[in-house]
Amino acid sequence: MSSTAAFYLLSTLGGYLVTSFLLLKYPTLLHQRKKQRFLSKHISHRGGAGENLENTMAAFQHAVKIGTDMLELDCHITKDEQVVVSHDENLKRATGVNVNISDLKYCELPPYLGKLDVSFQRACQCEGKDNRIPLLKEVFEAFPNTPINIDIKVNNNVLIKKVSELVKQYNREHITVWGNANYEIVEKCYKENSDIPILFSLQRVLLILGLFFTGLLPFVPIREQFFEIPMPSIILKLKEPHTMSRSQKFLIWLSDLLLMRKALCELLRLASKRNFEGHCSYLLVSCYF
Repeated sequence: MSSTAAFYLLSTLGGYLVTSFLLLKYPTLLHQRKKQRFLSKHISHRGGAGENLENTMAAFQHAVKIGTDMLELDCHITKDEQVVVSHDENLKRATGVNVNISDLKYCELPPYLGKLDVSFQRACQCEGKDNRIPLLKEVFEAFPNTPINIDIKVNNNVLIKKVSELVKQYNREHITVWGNANYEIVEKCYKENSDIPILFSLQRVLLILGLFFTGLLPFVPIREQFFEIPMPSIILKLKEPHTMSRSQKFLIWLSDLLLMRKALCELLRLASKRNFEGHCSYLLVSCYF
């Protein structure tokens, strides 16, 4: 390689590195800062599962009472097209009855068991007396001013449409975020109602991480507004440590190291404070460009 070619190569690489560094630190030099609709430092996963039966009105009421900033919940749709709050489509785990929500009318849904395992914490159970599966509209009516993170659990066009209609009916576009780890579901949510902020799908999370570690992230506009990352170390809470090999533990440690990057969070949330979703099983940050 000639000295001239080497000079141009080094100049180009150096210019790229400097530009990438500056935009990582000051992304609004290239991208318009999005208006932050709300800030949530404490988010109650499934309404605070572990303290009450998950996704019940009692759980939501308790979470709001102790001062949570946001409720996280999961939605499915019944045979008679009622949007219900439940994590599972099949109710065997939660009710003891092996039936799918979509196969029953709302009035036919069985009640929750009085005691449930906490799915993200080993050897932990929650219990409560409120064992009724609530409607999404009931949650909206009970907490009109509380931000809510809605996980659309199944790729169902009717469910997405119905949730959008409820959000608009209760005038909640400014305090609602929705999505799923599935890319197709998030795309449908955005097309159905682009006024409701969306979460990153898993596919988009991996893309963002790839762009970040290659220095390309500052050059790419982002339409999602909330970045939700499952923390790999949560696996350690679900398994007996002695059953895991050193390589498995190393991979979990490395994944956490790559995902939980302060610079990435700073880039996405700028000067806003870090938001955590229930029991540190997820990291949720606001995204501004």
